[in-house]
Amino acid sequence: MARKKAAKKKATKKKASKKKAGKRKSTRKAATKDVLLVASKVKNAIRSQGMNVASDAPGALNEVVYWYIDQAAKRASSNGRKTVRAHDFIAG
Repeated sequence: MARKKAAKKKATKKKASKKKAGKRKSTRKAATKDVLLVASKVKNAIRSQGMNVASDAPGALNEVVYWYIDQAAKRASSNGRKTVRAHDFIAG
């Protein structure tokens, strides 16, 4: 008899946890920009330098890449071009 009660309690807990899981709201922010970099490759490149990698590092580098693209597009536009060329990425 005691086993049946224990089994019933376990089943009740599972149902309750499933209900809670279904009602949870996502705390993740919606990504506004596509990821341009392969995170595993970024992490491997950083680790090859003998450094540890924080989980937010690839995302931050992705933002830097978007900034460089924006700056290169502005430079090409200011030079009267619609084509971004390699030298548009060089600071100077």
